[in-house]
Amino acid sequence: MCGRYNLFSELKTIAERFQVMNSEVLELVPRYNIAPGEDIMAVRCGENGNYASLLRWGLIPAWAKDSKIGYKMINARAETLHEKSTFKRLLNRKRCLIVADGFYEWKKEEKGKQPYHIHLKNQEPFGFAGLWDEWEHQGQIVQTCTIITTQANELMKDIHHRMPVILTRESEEAWLDEAELSVPELNGLLVPYKPTEMLAYPISTFVNNARNEGKEILNPL
Repeated sequence: MCGRYNLFSELKTIAERFQVMNSEVLELVPRYNIAPGEDIMAVRCGENGNYASLLRWGLIPAWAKDSKIGYKMINARAETLHEKSTFKRLLNRKRCLIVADGFYEWKKEEKGKQPYHIHLKNQEPFGFAGLWDEWEHQGQIVQTCTIITTQANELMKDIHHRMPVILTRESEEAWLDEAELSVPELNGLLVPYKPTEMLAYPISTFVNNARNEGKEILNPL
């Protein structure tokens, strides 16, 4: 799964990396311990190109009666997206990228769970594959999202059996395009990222508490 991540790149870097057209109206504070329920940066495709905005992490389907369901839908399994009605209706209309610099996962050990920081070797920001939806309640519209996960690659297998789908630059364009994608096409995009292009290292359990923040979270043990 993916339950915590970070985003600390400068807005200019993110705008250039994802060809965002509306960067001048955005504000971004470096975050090192982003948790479910928070507003997070997402990139979507609009009429005039890619644009970035904030979505609440934890998908609340349009049909939901209670917003609390969002805490149960922070992730969606790539293997069953086309089978689950909640996600199936979003696949060809509401795809997005969740921008990140790295993410965290916990490895079960005899002494407890050891947190790891995982990022790309080139240290560039990247995009998780995501889906979003709109939920209306008492006249207010809330836009929310979920991060898609897949089976772990060779790097991640020793830490956890699942990992978030990190899209390659080539895959991002197809994912953001609102054109309908077949199941084989989806399966071709939602695959484990190349392990040779990633790094993982153990960090302090300071990250365990979602209220803790700061660059020191990234310090290796």
